[in-house]
Amino acid sequence: MELVFSVTPCAETGGFVARWDDPAGGGICTQGDTFAELQDVVTDAVRGYFEDGARPETVRLHFTADPVLAVA
Repeated sequence: MELVFSVTPCAETGGFVARWDDPAGGGICTQGDTFAELQDVVTDAVRGYFEDGARPETVRLHFTADPVLAVA
């Protein structure tokens, strides 16, 4: 099983908001100020939401807006 989180930029903090809606109701919504922090909080949230035997094997982060990197 794979979960797909929709990731949007947070206009207030400059970070990211990740959301997954459980088809059975409920779901997970969390945020991180950096991509690394977002990965950590999503991992923690998934571990807390699912019991050991029911956890998904993978989590996909789907960005609704492409990130832009400043290289200059």
